[in-house]
Amino acid sequence: MHYTVNGHATYCYTGGKPFDPARPTVAFIHGVLNDHSVWILQSRWFANHGWNVLAVDLPGHCKSEGPPPASVEEAAQFVVALLDAAGVQKAALVGHSFGSLIALEAASRKPDRVTHLALVGTAYPMVVSPALLEGALNDPQRAIAMVNTFSHSLLAPPPSSLGPGTWLYGSSRALMRRVLASNRTHNVFHIGFKACNDYAGGDAAMDAVQCPVLFLLGDADQMTPARATKALVGKARNAKVVTVRAGHSLMSEAPDETLFALRDFLGSPAA
Repeated sequence: MHYTVNGHATYCYTGGKPFDPARPTVAFIHGVLNDHSVWILQSRWFANHGWNVLAVDLPGHCKSEGPPPASVEEAAQFVVALLDAAGVQKAALVGHSFGSLIALEAASRKPDRVTHLALVGTAYPMVVSPALLEGALNDPQRAIAMVNTFSHSLLAPPPSSLGPGTWLYGSSRALMRRVLASNRTHNVFHIGFKACNDYAGGDAAMDAVQCPVLFLLGDADQMTPARATKALVGKARNAKVVTVRAGHSLMSEAPDETLFALRDFLGSPAA
């Protein structure tokens, strides 16, 4: 489904179900060099269990037009504008990595419109190493290989998200290459990493969040280590922490555990 947001066509996957603004809504926000497809299992489950789903391609990524957001704050404003365009007054926000910072900032700006906030593979500050920043700018293919090494645990259990024969490293690299190639005028890899690295509003944002917050973390995450969430957890008014056996790519390494944690946190759409 496409919406016009800030004058540009924006793609949202609805889990294969019609979108009804009157139903409870959950919005999924992807991370750097990803798109809506990283939420495929979770978005389809929620769509088939009474929820509206908006699994978005961020601006400038794959099926969505417009310049990619250069900051977490800009991306958060986009998410609020997306809810407006979809006719959604209240929604649960689920974000992974860069998307978790976006969801956090959006929830702080419109606390009356966010019912639940799920931060998956998150950290604050979300410091990106100089080597990765430089690589994303000047040698993105090498940086993609580095990110995939750091993003997956050595114990990623088969078959993971896509069934027997799935190669998590290879499929993730292929997705990142496709997302990078989808925008020929902007380097969405470096822009996204820089936005993560530059974001300095996390503490103030969490102070403003009014809804329950889930921290869904991988115990072997090298990109956003679980220990890097302690300050945010301490600031959240109603925090729940769930740690699963996975690296940074929780949705593909531990798809069932990720889904179950989100299901238990969000509850019934009638609740």
